[in-house]
Amino acid sequence: MYKIKTSASFDSAHFLAGYEGKCANIHGHHWVIEAVFSGAELTAEGPRRGMLIDFGDIKQEVRALAHELDHALIYEKGSMKETTVEALRSEDFRLIEVPFRPTAENFAEHFFILLQEKGLPVTSISVYETPKNCATYEVD
Repeated sequence: MYKIKTSASFDSAHFLAGYEGKCANIHGHHWVIEAVFSGAELTAEGPRRGMLIDFGDIKQEVRALAHELDHALIYEKGSMKETTVEALRSEDFRLIEVPFRPTAENFAEHFFILLQEKGLPVTSISVYETPKNCATYEVD
């Protein structure tokens, strides 16, 4: 089995609505997405001969995921009053609403699905909230 890995990072804020602890408050992270792709065979012919996937292709896709969320407040749908959302938008804050609680675990699964939908042989996504804490979603 061949495996290749790439990563990308983004800076954003989030909070965990209903959580009892510090993470209930808006706070930021330097998030890192680490994506692993695997396959049993390398490309046999052509310009990509000897490659599982072109690193340029996977770097572009993983960086696009990170870029989409960079420098924003990411929040779960329904977790803020609509008047709060409207007030923040009126101040030109960048808000991104997601249909899940914005935890590292849920981001890992979300990124996995998005890359899989692009037809990439993703086998594992790790999302780091801090240099020492990450969550991983992978195929069995």
